[in-house]
Order: sequence, then structure tokens, then C-alpha cells
Amino acid sequence: MTQLDEARNSLWRLFLTVHTRLVEQVEQDLKQAGLPPFEWYDVLVALKQAPGRRLRLSELAEVLLVNRTNITRLADRLEKAGLIRREACVDDRRGAFAVLTKAGSAMQQKMWKVYSQSIAQYFGRYLTEADVAVFTRALSAMLAAVDNLESANDE
Repeated sequence: MTQLDEARNSLWRLFLTVHTRLVEQVEQDLKQAGLPPFEWYDVLVALKQAPGRRLRLSELAEVLLVNRTNITRLADRLEKAGLIRREACVDDRRGAFAVLTKAGSAMQQKMWKVYSQSIAQYFGRYLTEADVAVFTRALSAMLAAVDNLESANDE
């Protein structure tokens, strides 16, 4: 293993550690503010950005990179809290849509106030413009490469 390989492996471990710790800190900030868990935010914002503010549960699972069972359980909790509602899919009796409610939209905005402050405090303030450009270029290249691999595997 070369020094460059060792440095890349160390960077990978550091990336995973920082990601985990930052997510934990955001979770803590949301909890201290009396807000729902971080994973709820992802659902709410995905629905807010979707056409008609609704997605099939299977589409939502794909957007959030979670399996169908997990998204069903998560949707159950959000529905119970009144943040989403389910609508039957007319062309597929087994399918259902998750639809963002007004309460869900309001909650997403409340959560964003805390979440955006956390991003700025724990992440953004440590990055120069040059850092942002380098990170964006590198992470975009990695994502494109992984997406290409997934596309090739699907064929």
C-alpha cells in the first residue's frame, strides 16, 4: 500500500466519522428544540419538493435510499403525527401515495430553522470557497461514478 492509498483510506475513515458525528449533533439540536427526529426532515423535504407534494411510498424509499419496510414504518409515524397523509393509488391497489399536509410543511420549516443553523455551525463555517469547490467536484464525481455502476448493474 502506498502513502497515497493510506492517506485516502484515512480520509475515508475521517469522512465516515465526521458524517456520523455531525448527524448525531443535528439530531441532538433538533431534540433540544423539541422537534422530531432528523429522518422525519428528509421525508418532509422530499415531499415538499415533489410534484403535487406527494410521492408513492416506493418512490419516497428510492429518494431517501431506504428500503420499503423502513419507509412504511416511518410513514406510519409521520401520518400518526398528522404531518403526512396517505392516498390510495388508483392504478395500483397495493400502492399508496404519501402526501405532505399543511402541518407537515410547517414542521419542515420549523425543523429547517434548527437544521440550517446546525449546518452553518458544524459544517459550513469550516469551509472556504475553495474547499466548497473541491468538495463539490470530488463528491459529484464519486456520485456520478457510483450511479454509472448502478446503471450498468441494472442492465
